[in-house]
Amino acid sequence: MFYFIAQQLGFPSGLNLFRYLSFRTGGAVATALLIGLLIGPRFIGWLRLRQGKGQPIRTDGPQSHLAKRGTPTMGGLMILTSLGIALLLWMDMSNPYVWACLFVTLGFGMIGFLDDYDKVRKQKTEGVSGRIRLAGEFLIAGIASWIIIQQNGTMLHFPFIDRGFDIGPFYYLFAAFTIVAFGNAVNLTDGLDGLATMPVIIAAVAFMLIVYLAGNAKFAAYLGIAHVPRAGDLAIFCGATVGAGLAFLWFNAPPAAVFMGDTGSLALGGALGTIAVVAHHEVVLGIVGGLFVVEALSVIIQVFWYKRTGRRVFKMAPIHHHFEQLGWAESTVVIRFWIIALVLALAGLATLKLR
Repeated sequence: MFYFIAQQLGFPSGLNLFRYLSFRTGGAVATALLIGLLIGPRFIGWLRLRQGKGQPIRTDGPQSHLAKRGTPTMGGLMILTSLGIALLLWMDMSNPYVWACLFVTLGFGMIGFLDDYDKVRKQKTEGVSGRIRLAGEFLIAGIASWIIIQQNGTMLHFPFIDRGFDIGPFYYLFAAFTIVAFGNAVNLTDGLDGLATMPVIIAAVAFMLIVYLAGNAKFAAYLGIAHVPRAGDLAIFCGATVGAGLAFLWFNAPPAAVFMGDTGSLALGGALGTIAVVAHHEVVLGIVGGLFVVEALSVIIQVFWYKRTGRRVFKMAPIHHHFEQLGWAESTVVIRFWIIALVLALAGLATLKLR
């Protein structure tokens, strides 16, 4: 909105600042952070009042988690509120990429909300049917992928290779799969206080830089990456995600006053997947968000191996519970996973120059 107003006025005097992505990105970070911190206490109080017993806790999980009974969930609504307001204030309203990302974020957030609501209402750890969830996610991701592809084509890019490969109609499936897969990978990671929040923030910071470079013709040519005109505006989306995530982490830090729930984790994962599709950095997302990939793979491996042999590869999946069962304190798992997420993000950024 600010950009639109300044644009209509011809960017006079101090309003010329709104031309710059860096200024609007910083504004989005600060706005989302401030809104999140302001609404947090009342929002959490409202969730606690409405939910009563809070999120149901798995009885077959680590016994230390039973102490978390009564903690409200759906904290992702707080993230989506602060992110959405900040984004609408600072974005370029005419940018289709930003609208596509917002569509996925809110759509996945709605699916996650319905799942969280079902769990709280029934006081069971199983929510909406997995098939129904996936169908809804692929529908949303498919629409967003179509919007994006109409703007920037069907080229697939790999790190270390200074050219793209046009895979035609298959790119629609690949793009939708990337969005859905990453949404669910973040969702699986969200099992400990603060575990998913900080890696999402780290990945958002990494992609804030990637989309800025991809949107600039000179930087993209210098680095040998795909140039995507107007992709730079997604830096504002990443900034709003960082600000909203930091505000939520203030309340989600151990011991958590609120859980993100599927409402937040599905939405944030889907948003990161969509941003990667816009920037043609889907493969790099697998490196930057490698922690989420490992968490998802641990579940896939566990289920596959157990069905075939009746034995488990890990003491418990996702893999963060495996380390808890080995005797690691929850805070130890969280901080060490944060460190891994940071190292992987730096490794992903390093691919920008190694081409």
